[in-house]
Amino acid sequence: MTEPFAIPSGLSGEVARFIAEDVGSGDLTALIIPEHQQATAGVITREEMVLCGQAWFDAVFACLDRHIVVDWLARDGEQLKAGATLCRLSGNARALLTGERAALNLLQTLSATATLARRYAQAVAGLNVKVLDTRKTLPGLRQAQKYAVRCGGCHNHRTGLYDGILIKENHIFAAGSIARALDQARALNSGAPIEIEVETLDELDQALAANAERVLLDNFSLEQLNTAVTRNARRAQLEVSGNVGLENIRGIAETGVDFISIGALTKNVQAIDLSMRINLDS
Repeated sequence: MTEPFAIPSGLSGEVARFIAEDVGSGDLTALIIPEHQQATAGVITREEMVLCGQAWFDAVFACLDRHIVVDWLARDGEQLKAGATLCRLSGNARALLTGERAALNLLQTLSATATLARRYAQAVAGLNVKVLDTRKTLPGLRQAQKYAVRCGGCHNHRTGLYDGILIKENHIFAAGSIARALDQARALNSGAPIEIEVETLDELDQALAANAERVLLDNFSLEQLNTAVTRNARRAQLEVSGNVGLENIRGIAETGVDFISIGALTKNVQAIDLSMRINLDS
């Protein structure tokens, strides 16, 4: 099948660091297995999930032994029930055992991110709003988690500090005012999108008066959001952030805002319970 999501480049170097963290100078326990022993293995999920992380899982074993074969029975972005077999592996037993933890760590974390993203995407289904991630990602896994967010059906905000300008409270304070902060951001001529965060309706009015193209409404109540949407009158794109959960996201989306950004998509994930069982060939 054709992969439906764009996978970040440079996976082998990234995965090599994860392996080095675990293996160090060598897997001592795996040495109890005969060097040329062959084996098969299967990975199952103990809970309902959205699969994500195949490329990272594959890269772990490819780094350890290019002869290991991984046969996937599902694809990234697919919803699976508890008890489903995700993939089957075959190859050198030592390599399978050495790569097991690193591969499962990546798969269970990225699948957890995709699974949570799917729940948020389903919560706003049918509404004209995009649910976004943030930069609140696990260290070293930003590109991977942002990929997982897409697999789950949500969308990516800026990747880092280099591909978008988001003017927050401290930036405004340092610049002197909302209007001045926006003017200075535009003077950079960076070509990057410019967004400014506001915390009150008065600050929203200031941002709109300064012709802001996108405004982040931070911790607004539902009443304030409805007022903000009315005052905005489609002049700027509106994004909501702060105190958003599955229990209230639909009500927020129904106010008519354009985006809802949620740090929990990537920082509050609970790893999916996966198990890899290995059988030695006779």
